[in-house]
Amino acid sequence: MLDIVLLGLNHKTAPVELRENLAFSKDETSAALKAFQESPAISEAILISTCNRVEILIATEDKSNAMDAVKLLLSEFKKIPVTEFENALYIHDGDDAVRHIFRVASSLDSMVVGEPQILGQIKDAYQTATLKKTSGVLLNKLFHRTFFVAKRVRSETGIGDHAVSISYAAIELGRKIFGTLEGKKVLLIGAGEMAELAVEHLTRNRTGDIFVANRTFERGVKLANKFKGKAVRFEEITDCLQRVDIIISSTGSPDYVVTRDQVKGIMRSRRNRPLFFIDIAVPRDIDPEINRLNNSYIYDIDDLKGVIDNNIKSRNQEAIKGERIVDEAVIHFRQWYDNMDVVPTIVALRDKMDNIARSEVKKTLQTLNHLSDDDCQAINRMTNAMINKILHDPTLLLKRNSSHGDKSVYLDITRKLFKLDE
Repeated sequence: MLDIVLLGLNHKTAPVELRENLAFSKDETSAALKAFQESPAISEAILISTCNRVEILIATEDKSNAMDAVKLLLSEFKKIPVTEFENALYIHDGDDAVRHIFRVASSLDSMVVGEPQILGQIKDAYQTATLKKTSGVLLNKLFHRTFFVAKRVRSETGIGDHAVSISYAAIELGRKIFGTLEGKKVLLIGAGEMAELAVEHLTRNRTGDIFVANRTFERGVKLANKFKGKAVRFEEITDCLQRVDIIISSTGSPDYVVTRDQVKGIMRSRRNRPLFFIDIAVPRDIDPEINRLNNSYIYDIDDLKGVIDNNIKSRNQEAIKGERIVDEAVIHFRQWYDNMDVVPTIVALRDKMDNIARSEVKKTLQTLNHLSDDDCQAINRMTNAMINKILHDPTLLLKRNSSHGDKSVYLDITRKLFKLDE
């Protein structure tokens, strides 16, 4: 019987420096899934990598070796000794693993409780695993149930009310720094979903000119047009820094997009006007050394937590309702999981009964040549009805006890009593 095991680290257990070192790009995720699949201890695997977490869900018959294999593969892929990240890892199995993934997808475990992005990221992770064929019967069922639970939490609670997100928190921080964002010029580096959310919040705060820099210029133009801003090429970022007040960066670049030397070179022409960087990317886009320059200030994704804490208080009560929905869903998944063992025994029992009954009915009908076809069909129907009634109580007994500790005893007795393994 396969067990579900989850290994991961997140914003609660690991600083941004460690998370960015262990973050997986889309191509890296595909390669890692292939490596997991080749491990003899791992039967199924799904890898989730976001700004705030890296988590690996596996199905295995050998938990100990499977966990060691995951740690070793993480170490090899990221060229980081296991000792440097092992203490930041949390490990859940069974119901705890199921509860954790339900909570994550429902945004009950997010830095911003109720933020909607995480569900889409988990769906992307699942799609990658299905395309690579590393997700099987057990994890497929788990993730389908996960999406259902997340949708239910979203629709039946107010956890998504007064929407907040990392992007929203970034804008709140900018407003606290400047007092007002009205008229402030903004450079947005990156044109992804988080960048677009940031622009939406900015426009509501009546900011001044908005510049969008993206490696794919066409995508930058598209986002800039949507919000009546101006697209600039990546090569123009340094020039743009001279004109703007706030820089919000959220690219997927493995290297710094803005360096200390770039900023140092333009501060004189800015006449030392303050320059505020809000870095919501993992790995980080903005060189932390910029903080050492006069009138230059950087806030990364961990710095946003203080802002976020002020925005989620109203959601705490709704989160309690979400936790109840999650707990119910864990119980239902456990019942399905336990029945994975029970169903083969019930099917084998029915098959044996059917074979015996069909054989005996066939012998009997061969000696009753005077019976019509209708009579023969009536006897077959009666036989099927008798089998259903005979098996009704044993089937209920097996299913009812599938969630108790004596499940294996009932299954063992049934298989021995009816010689199902011979």
